[in-house]
Amino acid sequence: MVFNCGGAIALACVLAACTTIGPDYSKPKPVELPTSWNNTKSAQETHAVGKWWELFSDPALNKLIDRGARQNLTIESAGLRIVQARAALGISDALIFPQQQQVEANFSALYRNEDWFNSANAGLDVGWEMDIWGKYARGIESSEAKLYASIASYHDVLVSITAEIARNYINYRTAQERIYLSRQNIAIQQRVVDMTQVQFDAGNVSELDVQQAKAQLFATQSSLPGLNIQRLQARNAIAVLLGTIPQKIESTLSAPQRYSVNPLEERTSESKEMQVSARSYGEYSVIPRAPALSRDIDAKLVLRRPDLQVAQMLSQAQSARIGLTEADLYPQFFLFGSVGVSQTVNSGRSFDLSDAITANIGPGLSWNIFQYGRIKNAVRIEDALFQESLANYNQTVLEAVREVSNALDSYDNYVEKSLYDLSAVESSIRAFSISFNQYNNGLVSYQRLLSTVETMTLREDVYAQTRGNIANQVIALYKALGGGWQPFKDQPVVKPGIAEQMKQRTDWGSYLQENTVIGEDRHESTAP
Repeated sequence: MVFNCGGAIALACVLAACTTIGPDYSKPKPVELPTSWNNTKSAQETHAVGKWWELFSDPALNKLIDRGARQNLTIESAGLRIVQARAALGISDALIFPQQQQVEANFSALYRNEDWFNSANAGLDVGWEMDIWGKYARGIESSEAKLYASIASYHDVLVSITAEIARNYINYRTAQERIYLSRQNIAIQQRVVDMTQVQFDAGNVSELDVQQAKAQLFATQSSLPGLNIQRLQARNAIAVLLGTIPQKIESTLSAPQRYSVNPLEERTSESKEMQVSARSYGEYSVIPRAPALSRDIDAKLVLRRPDLQVAQMLSQAQSARIGLTEADLYPQFFLFGSVGVSQTVNSGRSFDLSDAITANIGPGLSWNIFQYGRIKNAVRIEDALFQESLANYNQTVLEAVREVSNALDSYDNYVEKSLYDLSAVESSIRAFSISFNQYNNGLVSYQRLLSTVETMTLREDVYAQTRGNIANQVIALYKALGGGWQPFKDQPVVKPGIAEQMKQRTDWGSYLQENTVIGEDRHESTAP
C-alpha cells in the first residue's frame, strides 16, 4: 500500500488520538491504623513535629542539627540523586519527539586509470515512532514518579540525619554526666580511704578496711576510661554526621554551665537539704530535659512519612511500567523520512547538485507477532513487581506503626523507671550520709559503710542512663512520625559551590538553577 505525505500525516493524527494502555495508578489503601490515633492535631503541634529538637531547649543541639542539614555528605548525595532523576525525566520527555535524528556526510577520492574520481554524499534521516498506545507517556509517568521518589528520599535522609545527630548528642551528654558523677563519687571514696587510713593508723580498724576502701576507689576510677570512650565515640559520630572532623565541634560540645551549684555537695551531712539536692538532678544535669509526650497521635503525620512517600512513588513508577511493556503487544506505527545529496564525478567534471538530491517519506509498521509469549511474560513480571511494591508500601506502614508504638511505650516505661531510680538515688545518698557519720563515730562496721558507697555510686549512674534513655525515646518518636525535614525543605539540594563545579564540567542548562527541593505540594498531597 502506498501513502502520500498528506495521508501519512492524517493517519498519524488519527492514531495519535488513541488510548493509553495499562492500568491507571490509584493510591494504595494503607493497612488499618490504631484506633486511638486521630486527625485532629493543630497546626502548632504539626510545626512542633517539624522542628522537634527545639522542644529540648538546647542551643548546642539546635546548632548541630542546623549544621548537619547543610553539611552532611549523605544528604548531599541524596540531593545529587534528585538532579539525576530530573535528567532521566528529561530523557523520557524527549522521546515524544522524533526518536531518530541523524545527519551523515562523507567525501572520498579514488584514483583509477590515471584519473581521479571524487565522491560526496550528505543526508538527514528522521524517524518518529508515534505513541499510539501511550508507551512513551507511561515512560514519562514512570520517570516523573521516580523523580518525586528521589525528593521524598531526600526528605527521608534529612529525617534520619537529624535524629542521628540528636541521638548521638544525647549519648554524648549522658556519658559526660556519668563521668561527672563518677568523679564526684571518686572524690567521696577518696575521703573514705583517707578516713579509713586514719582509723587504721590509730589502731581502730584492720588493714582489711583500708584495702577494701582502696579496691572500691580503684574500681570506680577504672570506669572512667570506658565512659570516656563512649563520650568520644558519640563525638566522633556527630562529626561524621556533620561532614567534618571531631576537633571542629569541640567548642559546640563543651559542657553547658549547669553545674554552678553541686547538687550533691551535702551528701555527707545530715541536713534536710540533702534530699532537695537529689531532686535537683534535672535542673543541674547536662542531659537535655526531655519534653513530655502525648499518645494523641495524628495519623496523617505518620502517613506522610518520607519513606512511605518513597514506597508510594516507586509503586506508581512500577504501575506505569506495566503499560509501557504491554505496548509491545501491539503494532508500532512510525513515520520516516530522509533527504540527501550523493554524487560521484571524475576530475574533469564539477558537482551538479540538481541531479544528486534524493528524498523519501512514508509511514511504517512494526509488530512482534511471533514474540507474544515473551512479551506477555514480561508484562506479567511487571504486574507482579507492582503488586510487590504495594505489599512493600503496607509493610512500611506497619513498620511506622511499630516504631511509633515502641517509642511511646518505651518512653512511658522509662519515665516510670526514672521515678523509682530517683527515689533509689535519694535513699542511697541518705543511707551513705548516715553510715558515714556512724562509722566515723564507731557505731557501724566498715562493711556497712562500703555497701552504702557502692549502692549510691550504682544508683546515680543508673539514673543518669535512664534520663538519657527518656530523651532518646522522644527522638525515636519524632523520627517515627517523619519529623525533621520540613525546616530544610527550601534549602538547595546541590550546594552552590558544587553546582558551580558541575557547570564548569558539563552544560547543565537550567537543571542546577532550579536546585531547590521541588514538589513540596506533591509531597504533601500524596498521603492516602
